[in-house]
Amino acid sequence: MSTSRIGVLGAGAWGTALAQMVASDGRDVLIWAREPELVEEINDSHTNSLFLPSASLSEKIRATGDLSEMADLSILLAVTPAQHLGSVLSEMPSHPLDLVLCSKGIEAGSGRLMNEVAREVAPDSAIAVLSGPTFAHEVAGGLPTAVTLACGGKEAQWQRLAPAIARKTFRPYYTADVAGAEVGGSVKNVLAIACGVVEGMNLGQNARASLIARGYAEMQRFGEAVGAERDTLAGLCGLGDLVLTCNSTSSRNFSLGKALGEGRSPKELMTDRRTVAEGAHTAPVLAEIARERDIAMPIVFAVERLLQGDPTADVVSALLARPLTAENPATE
Repeated sequence: MSTSRIGVLGAGAWGTALAQMVASDGRDVLIWAREPELVEEINDSHTNSLFLPSASLSEKIRATGDLSEMADLSILLAVTPAQHLGSVLSEMPSHPLDLVLCSKGIEAGSGRLMNEVAREVAPDSAIAVLSGPTFAHEVAGGLPTAVTLACGGKEAQWQRLAPAIARKTFRPYYTADVAGAEVGGSVKNVLAIACGVVEGMNLGQNARASLIARGYAEMQRFGEAVGAERDTLAGLCGLGDLVLTCNSTSSRNFSLGKALGEGRSPKELMTDRRTVAEGAHTAPVLAEIARERDIAMPIVFAVERLLQGDPTADVVSALLARPLTAENPATE
């Protein structure tokens, strides 16, 4: 077993699941939570009733609300919501050697991927990205899971991280394509909202399958524009994650889209949500970048309109009425 000291920054469902996974081989894990009551619950009751009530947590997991404790670790899994990653990292007095980004999204306002945010705030850390088809409750329950581990520090970083993170039922696959891993995780959240709308409007399985395929083409076009590799997007962090989150209400983004398709308003759905549907934050900034770079992403544009409050029937009709064209991921 690797002797690397591992911490998890963020005690939402995914952060808690990762802590549980890391602790499954008997390793001590430190998890940071902003909420004092959650720190107390994890330490005293070994539960997280707020974000992952289904899990009975390992006694090897210790929670803290002190960010300075996280700076002394050798590996830090950063699992804060994407829009807060930069501010939370900025509050730390120093940063670990290996910073593994596990949040999926694009920073609103700047349009930066999470690795770009992290490199500015933690320039001395080696940045990696962990992404893939991962429902938190399944990972916490020890069900078999495979992920992409993109190492910006190339193979030397992979040699440090893989033994520390891999478990019997948690299998990482290596790539050096950090941008590709991030694009897959970010774009699929938006597409999952669209698939949820299909479910909510009872448009059928044909429509959902078509949307996944055409959405994947949009993911490839965007990825190519920002330097991602097609092979990465065809893997676990792209196509794999897309298939998972576009087919289950266990996905927060799919559930948000389903509610939109059933006629509920975006304002109502986004008020006081304890669990973040990152696709709702990513859609407008992704659409803005696509327009600036002239990238054809009609499904992403449609989700943007839905989140702005446009009637679902009108948005779907406009999408179906687009001009007929060749099926080619490089074009519209």
